Amino acid sequence: MLITAWVCAVAVMVFFAVVAYLMPSEDTGVIFRPVDQASMMVIGAFVAGGLLLMARPRVRADGHGIEIRNVVLTRWFPWPEVYGISFPDGASSARLELPDDEYHPILAVQAVDRGLAVRNVRTLRDLHRDAVRRG
Repeated sequence: MLITAWVCAVAVMVFFAVVAYLMPSEDTGVIFRPVDQASMMVIGAFVAGGLLLMARPRVRADGHGIEIRNVVLTRWFPWPEVYGISFPDGASSARLELPDDEYHPILAVQAVDRGLAVRNVRTLRDLHRDAVRRG
């Protein structure tokens, strides 16, 4: 996901740079000025920045708890508050099982990662199991 987000962001910036460069050369009856070209680059930067938000998800875990950073928010959960880590059939990402039938998605562990996702879920389950035994 990280590589895909960066490649797409670079491709979007190149596309908008080419469009901005070619704007004044097309005879469409509209007069494009340098500010219009700069505006195209700013729009491209916003689109690329939005794509790079997909590169933000991260998960960190230790013996005390787990920190999950999804696209915008970061949350930390102590292990005693976590019932388990699951990866439901057909789901695109793993999730933390929490009290009261709630869950929190772990966007850093995606189904498209296949073997890596399996290893990550097993590692998180091992950390959770060890922390529950100790505590």
